[in-house]
Amino acid sequence: MSDLDRGIMKFKGADTPIAIGISATIVIGGIILLVIWAMQNAYVV
Repeated sequence: MSDLDRGIMKFKGADTPIAIGISATIVIGGIILLVIWAMQNAYVV
């Protein structure tokens, strides 16, 4: 059992490259959307 299976992601296969890639994409995508939204609301773009 890897360390990732003991943290928040407590399911089998949480440390697979596919699961890590999907999680990273969701997190980074959310951050990018928030930055774009904030810039639009600040009348920068």
